[in-house]
Amino acid sequence: MNFKLQTIHFNAAEKLVAYIDKKMSKLEKHDNILNVELTLKVVKPETANNKEANLHVSLPGRKIHAEKVADTFEEAIDLCVDVVRRELTQNSDSKTKSKTPVDFSM
Repeated sequence: MNFKLQTIHFNAAEKLVAYIDKKMSKLEKHDNILNVELTLKVVKPETANNKEANLHVSLPGRKIHAEKVADTFEEAIDLCVDVVRRELTQNSDSKTKSKTPVDFSM
């Protein structure tokens, strides 16, 4: 899994980068992920909910995108990761559910 972090108009502190690494490691459980791109930016500095996180996850033949705005970057990242993990588990569940056992007894 390739990971790319982009921050717009600010430099991420080491504490935030460590937090991001911890959250992205949870996505590594899914083995079919090709690329993960996380973009962080401050939308409107004068408002309360002004931290935006965009998470793009590339899978073979498919992309998942989550965009959330929150009061802190940690909250926005948590929300994005939750959305992506839900999509990934639904995707893997639908693949396993479609493989129903066939009864050949007569």
